[in-house]
Order: sequence, then structure tokens, then C-alpha cells
Amino acid sequence: MSKKQKFTLEFKVRCSPTILFEFLSTPSGLQEWFADKVDVWEDIWSFTWSGGVPEKATVLEEDHDEFIRYRWTTMDKAEYFEFRIAKTEISNQTILVITDFAEKNDIKDQTQLWEYQVKELFHRLGS
Repeated sequence: MSKKQKFTLEFKVRCSPTILFEFLSTPSGLQEWFADKVDVWEDIWSFTWSGGVPEKATVLEEDHDEFIRYRWTTMDKAEYFEFRIAKTEISNQTILVITDFAEKNDIKDQTQLWEYQVKELFHRLGS
């Protein structure tokens, strides 16, 4: 198994960090844009797309209104995906920073997938 590479994407968001965090850290929020169905049972998050087999994840770390870090149960221990909310210093604009891991040859495809997902998030936020 080849080692995956970490990559980061940034998106300007027009909403409050509190509202954005709800879409990143709750089953109902994630179900709006990230997966068709999201359930949590005993700290295991189940994400389902198109009626397929659920993908399972755990929350590794969270700081309310700041960031949440998930790890797929099938991922290497050093890998995760993270949603971080930042603010620009000068304009105080909200920025969504997504960190993920992918094979070097798959980073472009993964980036396009995240861009599509975030476009759906912005649509749900009215942003």
C-alpha cells in the first residue's frame, strides 16, 4: 500500500462560523451536503451514499466553531479528514479549510469531489 499525501483546500464562506460548524459537525448538517444519510451510534459515524454500504468514521478531535477531525475506520492511523474554520486577518472573512489524504495520482480527482461537495454546502447555506 502506497503512502497517501496530505492536501488542503480553502474556500471563502459567507456565513457565521457557528452556522457553518453545524453543517460540518452534526448528522443533520452533514446530511444536507456531504452524504445522503448520516447516523451516529456509540461514537461511530455512518455515512451512506446512494443507498450503498455505510462508510464508518470516528471523530478524532473537535473544538466547537473551530474545527472537527474525522478518520474513516479503514484509514491508516496517521490519516484523517478535517474541516477547519478560519478568519482572514484583514477582512475577517470566514474560510473553510479542508484537509484530506489521497494517493498522489488521485489528488486532482479528490479535489474535484471536494469542490463539488462544497458547492452543495454553499447552496444549502445560501452562500
